[in-house]
Amino acid sequence: MTLPLHELAALGAAACWALTGTLVTGAVREVGPFRFNLLRHLLVILLLSAVLFFRTPSGLLDHNAAIILILSGLVGIFIGDTANFAAVGRLGARRAGALFALNAPMAAILGWTVLGETLSGLAIIGIVVTVAGVAVAIIGRPPAHAHRFEQTEGVIRTGILFGLGAALGQAVGALISRPVMEAGIDPYAASLLRVAASGLCMGVVGGAMMAGGRDPGPTRPMTTEVIVAAFATAALGLGLGMTLLLYALSGGKVGIVSTLSATSPVLILPMLWLRTGQRPTAASWTGAAIACIGMALIFLREG
Repeated sequence: MTLPLHELAALGAAACWALTGTLVTGAVREVGPFRFNLLRHLLVILLLSAVLFFRTPSGLLDHNAAIILILSGLVGIFIGDTANFAAVGRLGARRAGALFALNAPMAAILGWTVLGETLSGLAIIGIVVTVAGVAVAIIGRPPAHAHRFEQTEGVIRTGILFGLGAALGQAVGALISRPVMEAGIDPYAASLLRVAASGLCMGVVGGAMMAGGRDPGPTRPMTTEVIVAAFATAALGLGLGMTLLLYALSGGKVGIVSTLSATSPVLILPMLWLRTGQRPTAASWTGAAIACIGMALIFLREG
């Protein structure tokens, strides 16, 4: 059996997003999801531009491919990421992750109905088990003395709607970019184009809001903690994580790639334990074990 590089890349993307998830909750609540997301867009554009400056991109990026990637960036990053940060700010990283994990079944259904992708029975079972494990791992109620990262703020129903919008945006964004990435487009160049399109749109929207007398986020100053968190999520989340996801889409099916990349809420459990000092509940660990079984089924689908 050959090493499933594309599936491992999707799992690597999940690990990147899990790590950044431990860093963003406080920063997002400090300056708001819009301002935080715009800052990390600017940082990741600089990082990816530096990477491409020192390497020769592989694959040709023609006009049609560029348009598709721009559309994918607007849906998956501008809409999806902003909605996800809004959900994190209201629900905390674990609960927002529970909703974001729904992008896996959404992507599988879209890949089947739109792209005509076929999934083996073992792969379908693996997807269902993985998503179920993720849900069990993070939906459980935290104790009364939970860390501030576990607390909710604002209207919970609004946070749920943002989380569902983030999941759908991620699924549709992956679906749009899948055919282009399969053609062999350089993942770094594709990431830069998607992020640049999303960042430009965010800048235009933010400028329009300010011109209309509305501030797109809290007016608190950018602290060192916020800037460090933005840089970390730029490098690991939008930079490395998104590039790994695009590489995974170049050879993996949308449903499987989305499922593996949606395991970040499970991977975040030990990271949150180290960060907050609070041990995850038994239900959380049980869900993580179920998700691992599901991932094993996905990896063994061709065995």
